[in-house]
Amino acid sequence: MKLKDIFDVIIQFGIQMDPRGEKEVKEQLKKTKKEFEALSEKDKKFFDMEKLVNPYSDSRIVFDNGKDVEGVLVGIDIDVAEILLAEKLKEKGKKIDAIISHHPVGRAYARFYDVMDMQADIFSIFGVPISAAEELTEKRKKEVGEKVMPANHYRAYDAAKLLEMSMLNTHTPSDNCVATFLQKKFERAKPQTLGDILDILLEEKEYSEYAKRGVPPVILNGDKKRKVKKVFVDMTGGTEGPKDIYMRLSNAGIDTVVGMHFSEEHKKAVQTANLNCVVAGHISSDTLGMNLILDEVEKKLGKLTIYETSGFIRVKRIEHKKSK
Repeated sequence: MKLKDIFDVIIQFGIQMDPRGEKEVKEQLKKTKKEFEALSEKDKKFFDMEKLVNPYSDSRIVFDNGKDVEGVLVGIDIDVAEILLAEKLKEKGKKIDAIISHHPVGRAYARFYDVMDMQADIFSIFGVPISAAEELTEKRKKEVGEKVMPANHYRAYDAAKLLEMSMLNTHTPSDNCVATFLQKKFERAKPQTLGDILDILLEEKEYSEYAKRGVPPVILNGDKKRKVKKVFVDMTGGTEGPKDIYMRLSNAGIDTVVGMHFSEEHKKAVQTANLNCVVAGHISSDTLGMNLILDEVEKKLGKLTIYETSGFIRVKRIEHKKSK
C-alpha cells in the first residue's frame, strides 16, 4: 500500500465518525470550494488546496517518498527524536517504511486551529444556540491561533524530508473516532453515576493500561456517587473549546462532561457551571482514537507491521464502526 492510500482511508473514516454527521461535513467541503472559486488569482496562489478534499486542517501527509508501506512507527507525538529512532530501528533490521503521528506536524500544526470551527456545530447538537456557539468558538480560535503562531512548526517536517522518511499525521480524524465511540458507548450503557463512567472507561484496554501506568481516568468535579443523566463527550475539534461554553451546556441540560484534559481555567469554568466532569486521560484517549483509525486502515488495505512509540499502545478491535 502507498502512504496516500493510508491517508485517504483515514480522512474518509474521520468524516464517517465526525460527530457533526457526514452530510454536514460534505456541505462544509462544498462551501470551501465556493470560497476558493471566489478568490482572486493572487489569493489562490496561497490557498491550501488540500482543504478542497480534506476537511481537517490538522491532518496532513508530512512527507511522502512514494515507496510501498508495510511497516509503520506509530506515536502520539513525533518530533526529530522519533524520526531518528525510526532510522535507528531500520538499521537494526526493523521494517519501518513510514511514520504515523497523532499530533499535528508541519502545515497541520501551523493551521491546526482552523478545525476548531467544527466545535460550534457540535455544541449546537447538544443544545447550545448556534449563534452563541459560533461567537464563543471564534474568540477561542483567535486566542489559540495567536498562541501557536510563534512556534517552530516545521522541525519534524524538515527531518523527515532530509531522511526521506514518509510520514503523516492524523489528529481530528482519530479524535472524531474516540469522541463518537465513547459517546455511543455511554448512550448504550446509560451510566447512573460518575463511578459508572469510570468503570465504563476502564473496560477499554487503553484506559486500563494507562491506569496501570499511573494515569487513570479521574473525576475532576463531583464524586463517584454523583448522579448522571446526560453526558457530553468533549474530545474533538482541535483543542479545548471556549471555557464559557460550559455554562451554556449546563443550561441546555448537560450534567456531565467527559474530556481528555482540562486547563485550570476550564476546570474553574466547569465548577462554576456545576457540571460533573471526568478526565478520561489525554494520551490514553488519543491512543484509543488512533487504534480505531488503524483498525479501519488494516480492514480496508491489509495488515501493517506496527511499531509502538511515544505513548502509543496498539489495541485491535473487531467492532468499531459508528453505531446508528
